[in-house]
Amino acid sequence: MMRRSPMKPGTKPMKRTGFVRPESREVLAASFKKTPMKARRKPLTKIQASARDQDCTLRFPGVCNYRTDTTVLCHSNLLADGKGMGLKAADTRAVYGCVACHDVLDGRNTRPENMTYDHMLDLFEAGVRRTHEILTRKGLLKAK
Repeated sequence: MMRRSPMKPGTKPMKRTGFVRPESREVLAASFKKTPMKARRKPLTKIQASARDQDCTLRFPGVCNYRTDTTVLCHSNLLADGKGMGLKAADTRAVYGCVACHDVLDGRNTRPENMTYDHMLDLFEAGVRRTHEILTRKGLLKAK
């Protein structure tokens, strides 16, 4: 009885690729192109950096956590203020806000039932005025 080969007649066996000679490793390494590193974030502006450890100026009732360690500069979401697809409003149209107020302002969390959209915008405008006063005292914004 003849033993049968698992391969079809006329086919060649596959080449073994498990071992790479040491001298050919350098050739292989040179053939792979290195991709550039991913671009880093833009550095914070002086106004954005000034938000660290500041009190929240949004102060949404029933939302604000009054924690200064979560305060960031919250930019306006209105088209009239320069917000657009891939664009952020100017730093002069922003407020200091805790993470809870920022989430409500940007729509990541729902507004409380007693707060209308217009009331939220009024609170935002009041926050802009308070933020401008702080920035003027710090010398980051010129007085009008």
